[in-house]
Amino acid sequence: MVDLDTREWLLTNGLGSFASGTVSDVRTRTYHGWLFAATSPPSGRTLLLSHLEASLELSDRVIALGTNLWGSGQIEPKGYQQLRSFDINPVPKWIWGEDEWQLTRLLIMPYGLVEEGQGEDTSVRGFPRQGVAGVPPVEATGVPLFAQRLRKERKVSGDKGLSPFCASSFCHRILVKYRYEGTDAATLRLRLLIGDRDFHHQQKVIPELQFSQLVGQQQVCLQARSSHNFGTPWHLRWTQGEYQPDTVWYWNYGLREESLRGLGDREDLYSPGYITLTLKPGDAVTLEARVGFPSELQTPLTSETFAEVVEAEQERLSQVFGWGEEEVRTGELEFTLSPTQDLPCSRAPHSPLWRRLLQAADQFVVYRASIAGPTVIAGYHWFNDWGRDTLIALPGLALIPQRFDLAKGLLQTFGRYCRHGLIPNAFPDIGGEPFYNSIDAALWWFETLGLYLEATQDWQFLAEQYPVVQQIYKAFLGGTRYNIQLDATDGLIGWYAPGVALTWMDAVVEGQPVTPRRGKPVEINALWYSALCWASRWAEILSEQEVVADPGRFAKQALRYAQLAQQVKASMQQFWNPQLGYLYDTIEPDDRRNSQIRPNAVLALSLSHCAFSQKQGQNVLDLARSSLLTPFGLRSLAPTDPEYIGQYNGNSEKRDRAYHQGTVWSWLIGPFIRAWERFYPEQPLPFDWQPLLEHFLSDACIGSISEIFDGDQPHTPRGAIAQAWSVAEVIRHVKIK
Repeated sequence: MVDLDTREWLLTNGLGSFASGTVSDVRTRTYHGWLFAATSPPSGRTLLLSHLEASLELSDRVIALGTNLWGSGQIEPKGYQQLRSFDINPVPKWIWGEDEWQLTRLLIMPYGLVEEGQGEDTSVRGFPRQGVAGVPPVEATGVPLFAQRLRKERKVSGDKGLSPFCASSFCHRILVKYRYEGTDAATLRLRLLIGDRDFHHQQKVIPELQFSQLVGQQQVCLQARSSHNFGTPWHLRWTQGEYQPDTVWYWNYGLREESLRGLGDREDLYSPGYITLTLKPGDAVTLEARVGFPSELQTPLTSETFAEVVEAEQERLSQVFGWGEEEVRTGELEFTLSPTQDLPCSRAPHSPLWRRLLQAADQFVVYRASIAGPTVIAGYHWFNDWGRDTLIALPGLALIPQRFDLAKGLLQTFGRYCRHGLIPNAFPDIGGEPFYNSIDAALWWFETLGLYLEATQDWQFLAEQYPVVQQIYKAFLGGTRYNIQLDATDGLIGWYAPGVALTWMDAVVEGQPVTPRRGKPVEINALWYSALCWASRWAEILSEQEVVADPGRFAKQALRYAQLAQQVKASMQQFWNPQLGYLYDTIEPDDRRNSQIRPNAVLALSLSHCAFSQKQGQNVLDLARSSLLTPFGLRSLAPTDPEYIGQYNGNSEKRDRAYHQGTVWSWLIGPFIRAWERFYPEQPLPFDWQPLLEHFLSDACIGSISEIFDGDQPHTPRGAIAQAWSVAEVIRHVKIK
């Protein structure tokens, strides 16, 4: 594996489906394949097409272009040795070649939402950039015509529940294009390697698992069956070539990354046959794998289809973000960085790097069928959507790029599902119940709603959501699940349920939280204080609105919120550790103080409203800078702590024990920057953006940012290869000149 380039690439379709692999084309993860279809968007992700194994027959030899790592450790064939170049923009592109020949392969996964009545291949152009109260509409809003019609219809009927986008059907597909150049004609053979298994698990040869195929004119329909159960039907079609059924199992692929993670690391793939075609110099072939059976309504697959799909994706991004449609090339990036303040929405530069960041952000925004609305995938490959992650990422994913309808839709959805004063931390598939296993999701909802309202002045939306504000306030005041309740003696919020982890440090091993943090966590109470300040401000605003029936009631509520906020502000001094010059991480149920140096103190300084003095804030940041700050984010625990674990590796239990015990979280660079700008407004930020942006451009998952990094140098990227809040916080703060 030493000479293999195992950096990764990722394609998504706005529904939870994805394609992913490595630069060298070797599959190293269970999550590598060309079509993982989200059969219940964004869940039910199922591997259908693993890849096409290519070989090129010249006049004097056959060149195998695939690269496979087998369970024995052997690499065979070694197609990576003929790999000349790889590029990610505008789509993943490989070029294999020698002096007398060259073969190029391109992949694209089209956006998967299909407009009603507009033909099967007309994709919805993403979440609209619609103006809201106090904000002029953005040019090229991108609101789909059918969505405009539904808005008008629902406005007439009084329906207030319209999602920021609607869809009539889903389309999960990937297109592949090969182009040949050479001195003589060549024969290209493409062998299908397929599966039908959940994306978390490996496929194994078992007698019950069979695959049916129905061969047609330049297409083949495929479906797995096991006992009396049928798998997801799908089909492959192509523009030229002959298909030959040739059923065979390929046993014992080795998955190195899964080996390193202590998980299942062997895979068997099925091949139903192969396609053979003769290519003259300059010839190309396009293939499409698509979920479902073929339909007469499908647009014919032609030599122009691939370019048309690329153009459609550029147009979609243009409408979502307001750019031009020209391609962005990694090799042409030239930029300087000024890490001083949030990038103003109205002056976002259309530089290649900025566009790359926004493209990365767009990969996380998906449609959830069970709520018929937008949500955010927390990370690829293995995460679903999480409430806390979504709300923390929302400013960078939606507010900075001016995707205000998206922000509004997400906040509206969370508000609609508020129960017992709690916001869901996870949504289920259709028919299930949301999960309310979080103390801070509701408080992050407050904070993010405040940022949305500051950006948009959408006071009508505030009026609609104010009952949710009151519900959360009353639940925290009087007590709710997990013994979450206010301490009447000091106004602080605590929780006292054993065996669960309700803060963002939520790793659990063998039923026991690694970092329990029961009692009164510092960032939870900082969020509570900020929420009370927001609530007081909002009640004041509503009391001044002409449409409000009883302004005096809102004025009294504003005073009540403000009085409690003042009590909480004073009580927050209980978190001050004068010996350390830092904040206690938690006041435990028996009133002991946890003095570990964690980034939660920085979170407490970074919110819209802060309870600590200038001197306290500077002391905290000085210690965080020396103990927690790295080139890729903040450590979750100081290296001097006896519980510190500097490397995130090994099996699941070992990794979970290290998750919040020193591991670097890149999303925490955002709170550090916000706190630094508050308490050191005249001082330069002690953070060099270059390493993190180089990671984004050319490391791990090219064009995205990893979830976590080792606490120890060289801070190897770990965890999910692409994480929503990691990308969002960079968008929120990096300034590109």
